[in-house]
Parts: sequence; C-alpha cells; structure tokens
Amino acid sequence: MKNTALTHIHESLGAKMVPFAGYNMPVQYEGVNAEHETVRNGVGVFDVSHMGEFLISGPNALALIQKVTSNDASTLTIGKAQYSCLPNENGGIVDDLIVYKMKEDQYLLVVNASNIEKDWNWISTKNNVGAEMRNISDDYSLLAIQGPKAVEAMQSLTSVDLAAIKYYHFEVADFAGISDVIISATGYTGSGGFEIYAKNTDIEQIWNKVFEAGKAYGIKPIGLAARDTLRLEMGFCLYGNDINDTTSPLEAGLGWITKFTKQFTNSENLLKQKEAGVLRKLVGFELTERGIPRHDYEIVDKDGNIIGVVTSGTMAPSLNKGIGLGYVTTEFSGADSEIFIRIRKNDIPAKVVKLPFYKK
Repeated sequence: MKNTALTHIHESLGAKMVPFAGYNMPVQYEGVNAEHETVRNGVGVFDVSHMGEFLISGPNALALIQKVTSNDASTLTIGKAQYSCLPNENGGIVDDLIVYKMKEDQYLLVVNASNIEKDWNWISTKNNVGAEMRNISDDYSLLAIQGPKAVEAMQSLTSVDLAAIKYYHFEVADFAGISDVIISATGYTGSGGFEIYAKNTDIEQIWNKVFEAGKAYGIKPIGLAARDTLRLEMGFCLYGNDINDTTSPLEAGLGWITKFTKQFTNSENLLKQKEAGVLRKLVGFELTERGIPRHDYEIVDKDGNIIGVVTSGTMAPSLNKGIGLGYVTTEFSGADSEIFIRIRKNDIPAKVVKLPFYKK
C-alpha cells in the first residue's frame, strides 16, 4: 500500500483511512455531511496526490495526444486545460483525463489513480510518433482546494490574482513560498476553487500554509467520501462507475468532448454510432420517495421490466434526497421520464432530471 506525502498528517488529524487505488487515503474526518457542507459553503482541502501525471513532450507531443484523446487538443493555448477521454478500440473508454498545455511542445496529462499503469501502457503502445513520455506520478502531489471561499482564503499565498484565473485555465507561479507550482482553476466539486500541483518534497509546507491562510475562513480537510457526494450532485462521471471499458463517450453524455474534426482511436466507429443514434444513455435521476440508490441496482419500468442499471447513487447532502446516475434505454432518457429503482426487491419511483442535480 502506497502512502502520499501527507498520509502522516491525515492520520494525526484522526482521518479514517482506507485503501483506494493502491494508496492509503483519507475517506473522512469529521463526517461526510459536514465535510460536504464545508465545500459547498466555505473552503475545504482534499489530498488527491494518488492521481497520475504524465508529461508528454517534443515536436510530436500534440500528434500523440490528438491520436489517443477524443477532444481536440489543438485548440489549447499555454495556460489552458481541457477535459477529455481515451477511447479504446471496442467502443469503450480507457480513462477520462485532463490535458494541460504547459509549453509549446509540452503537455501534462492528469489521469485517474486506479488507471495509471493501464493508461501509461495504452498511450505508450500508440506512441509511434516519437513523442517523449515521462510518468511523473510518484514525484508530484495534488491538493484540491475547493469551495466558494477558496479564492479569498488563498490569495495571500501567491502573487497571482487568483480571481482572474478562468475555469479550466491555470498559472505556473509561486504558492505558499514554493516556486513553479501549478495553480489550476479546476475541480471535481462544482463549488469553485483550485487544484494545486507541486513536488512531494514541497507539499507539506504548502498544506501547512494553506491551513494557516484558511483558518479565518473555517478551512477543513475533506475526505474521499465527500468528494464522491460532491461530484455526484454535479453529475460528474466517475471512472469505474459511470464510464468504463464498455461505455461509449456518446452513451455517457460526453459527446461535447468527442470531436470528429480529427481522427483518433476508434473515431470512425464512434462517428457511426453518433449517426445511428445510441441505444442507451447515462441519465441523472432523483428518487421521488425515500431510498438510496446504489451502484449496480436495477432500473425498471412501471411494469417491472429491466431498462437499465444504476452506476452511482447516494443520499445527496445538499438536496436531502436520493440521487443517482445510470444507463437507461433511450426511450426513458428524456427529462421527467418515470423510472423505478429496484432496492431490495422493492421498486422505488424516480424521475429522470437534467444535470446538475445541485444548482447554486
């Protein structure tokens, strides 16, 4: 089991630690609902150093990225990031990721912790263009500082105007006394804030200064359980649940990051699927009676016929109702469609809703 550079701090704070993607990670501190609330209304900090980082460089770096990702990375300018995915050859997804344009011929790919080796091997096998690849995952840490008070709470730690960094843009600058830190206006919560990338050797100093600066704003550490409830209220996909090796980006509602203006892995077949229309779609749903939907529960119609499956579900702390994501046949995918979630042999009524569930 790997530790992050901050594991000892989480343990000293009394975090409940669990194994996740081969890492010893904090799942919660004071409790998921309180932590969720902190991020929605104030500012909280996640250690997500288990995520993977690959540096792709050289004159053919863009050519490789264009080949393996679904989005169009040629539109990126230095200081800009984009959400994307790695399609496989069989209509599914290897992983979802964020692509950062660092320099003219250098890109940073940030991938899911559980897929680091899988993604590295996948991209490597596609690299017949001589792009230089470096896996820097074990050298870098990542803090997500999230919430509506993040900008104000962190401003004293940097010379960069944090409020001026637009969503999905970033700066490489001084932060908490460390130079060359990536300050990225991204996150997985829907409540604003930043993700901070720095070397393992610097991250403890950054963590301590972040908590000093944020003290007056009620800053708190946040675990992975609240990370999940926060992302689910936004309808953000989680790899391994809502998207995987068998789900197409078009079925998953990721058509907006699937650009057919270029060729990429399996683009021909995905274009055919787009033209023919998908047979199932990932939708958000709310239970209209009490209950909590969970991963792999069956979704049925009013007559009890199975029409799909739940991929993620929870009791939403901000909404106080059961919500979930799941695949349903296309005829049930429209907003307000009446569906039922089979919870221990009981079919609980639910309705399809437009995402996100949580609206500020």
